[in-house]
Amino acid sequence: MKLVVTFTLFLISSTCFAKLSIMTTTTNLASVAKFIGGEKVEVESLCKGTQDPHFLEAKPSYTFKLSKADLLISIGADLEVGWLPLIIRGSHNPKLREGQIGHLVASSGLELIEKITGDLTRSDGDVHPAGNPHFMLSPNMALIVASSITKRLSVIDNTNQSYYEENLASFKFKTNTLINDWKKKLKSGLKVVSHHRTLSYLFKDFAVNNIDYLEPKPGIPPTSSHVISLINKIKEQKVQKIILENYFNDSVAKRVKHDISGLEIYSVPVAVEGEKGIDDIFKLYNRLLKVLESDLSLFSRTLF
Repeated sequence: MKLVVTFTLFLISSTCFAKLSIMTTTTNLASVAKFIGGEKVEVESLCKGTQDPHFLEAKPSYTFKLSKADLLISIGADLEVGWLPLIIRGSHNPKLREGQIGHLVASSGLELIEKITGDLTRSDGDVHPAGNPHFMLSPNMALIVASSITKRLSVIDNTNQSYYEENLASFKFKTNTLINDWKKKLKSGLKVVSHHRTLSYLFKDFAVNNIDYLEPKPGIPPTSSHVISLINKIKEQKVQKIILENYFNDSVAKRVKHDISGLEIYSVPVAVEGEKGIDDIFKLYNRLLKVLESDLSLFSRTLF
C-alpha cells in the first residue's frame, strides 16, 4: 500500500511540474514565448533563424514534434500556408488545428499593413493579400503578440497566470525602454533601400523611408530597367544605405552599389538566431536599429 501511495504521489508531482511544450513557426515568436513562459515552458521553433519562413519544407520530424505540443504559435497571414497545414494534419493533434485553444495565430487581431485587394496573378509575385506577415520585426507589434501569448498561456495553464503576467510586465518595460532609447538616437526621415518588404514594420516604428526595393515585386528578380531606375532614384534622393536580409543573394545589391559613391550595403539578420550572438528578440532589434544609426563609423558589418 505504501508503495502505491508513493507512486501515486510521484505521478501527481510529475504532472504538476511538467513544462508546457510550445512549438512556434519562427524564432522571433519563440523568443517572445520563452520570455513570457519562462521556466514553466519548453519552446522550440520549426523554422531556423537562417531560413526563409515562406518556404520551409514539411519534414516528418516536424509532425512528430507537433504531436507532443501543448501549444502551437504561428504567424498567420498566409506566411506558412505552403507547409504548416500539412504538418498539423500529420501530427494528429486536434488541439493544434486553427481555431482551437492549442493554436495561437499571432496575426489575429493585428492591424497589418500592405494588404492587397483585387484579383491577383502569378505576375504580382509572392504577395500576401491579408497583409505583410513580418510584424514581429516591430517592437510595437511584439508587445501586442506578447499580450496574446500571455492570455493564451493563462487559459491553458491558469495556475501560473500571475507568473505569466509578471513576465509580460517585464517584457513591456524592456520593450518600451528600447523603443524610447532608439527614437532618441535615430534621425527621422532616414532613406534606405531594402531587398524585400521584410522590415516594413520596423521602418514604420522608427520613421524610416524605404524608398524602393531591389526586387520589383515580392519574389520577382529585377530586370535591367528596374536596376537602372533604382540607381537613378538612389542618386536623386541621396540614399546611403541598402539593407539586405541575410538569406538573400547580394548580387543585385552589388550591381546597384557599383556606380554610386558613398552607398553602403548592410547584410542583416531578420530573425533570432539568424546570426551568431543574436539569441533573443531584443538583441535582434538592437542589431537592426544599429544599422539605422546616423554615425556608422564604428560599425563594421558591411559587406564591403
